[in-house]
Amino acid sequence: MPDRSRVLVTGGAGFIGRRVVRALLAGGHEVTVADLRAFPDPALRPAIREVIGDLCDPGGPEAAIRPDTDVIIHLAAFTYVLASVKDPVGTYRINVDVTARLLELARQHEVGTFLFASTNAVTGNVGSAVITEQTVLRPLTAYGATKAAAEMLLSSYTSSYGLTGAALRFANVYGPGMDQKDSFVARLMRAACDGTGVQVRGDGTMRRDVVHVDDIVQGIMLAWQARHTGPLILGSGRTATVNEMVAAARRATGAPIPVENVPVPPGEMPAVVVDISAAKALGYQPVYDLESGMATVWPDFVPKTRTEVVPA
Repeated sequence: MPDRSRVLVTGGAGFIGRRVVRALLAGGHEVTVADLRAFPDPALRPAIREVIGDLCDPGGPEAAIRPDTDVIIHLAAFTYVLASVKDPVGTYRINVDVTARLLELARQHEVGTFLFASTNAVTGNVGSAVITEQTVLRPLTAYGATKAAAEMLLSSYTSSYGLTGAALRFANVYGPGMDQKDSFVARLMRAACDGTGVQVRGDGTMRRDVVHVDDIVQGIMLAWQARHTGPLILGSGRTATVNEMVAAARRATGAPIPVENVPVPPGEMPAVVVDISAAKALGYQPVYDLESGMATVWPDFVPKTRTEVVPA
């Protein structure tokens, strides 16, 4: 990793993107953020170049990539797994077409490195088997299929044009700054804050690898530094059942968080168990377990104490 690089972060105003941008700025890099909305931290906005708009629009990717760009960290995506089943074409436009346009611009501008945010959903349902980088891709949903297609495009560009390209397969990411998300950990925190409950699909024994956002940022930086090419799984290396996540959230928040069990919808994987040994070989060491990680999320949701004004 050079001391100072020009980096484009698509989706840089999002949950993961914000943490990536902060890490890049702390490392002394020049950062362009391309997102639908403005970067939410006013203190850091003067330090970045912003391109606000839809990357699906004509000219969107072209406006984001400067001729002197060294690295593209492509996080922008349609990430709602079950919703992708209802809108496969829209999911394709964002997850495949935009990626293809960015890759071609990377080739034209001789960008050295392309880091792509992928997912272990590319493998589909493997039961309780451990997912590795060599697991055959059989995605269940449009989300998984479009991410797999984008991985194939990236592979072709690394093979044909000498681009260093990593498909970073994230596990379920959580952490500070997810108060606008609708993932399960966010729903748990919101339920604790509001005094309500959550719906749990099935009997709560589905297993997931949930990984802290700061561990993901660590993995992204290591993949760049190592010039990794090809798929790379980034997770915590531990699995938790949904019931265990609920229990951890109850301990972190002190709230009862009642549970309503509901049917499992189509496209839901019964287990996601991943092998992170390839990432560990690069120096990746997840810091957070579920208990310590949940404790970092709750402050964003905890109800603020009201200050009552007593009449004189």
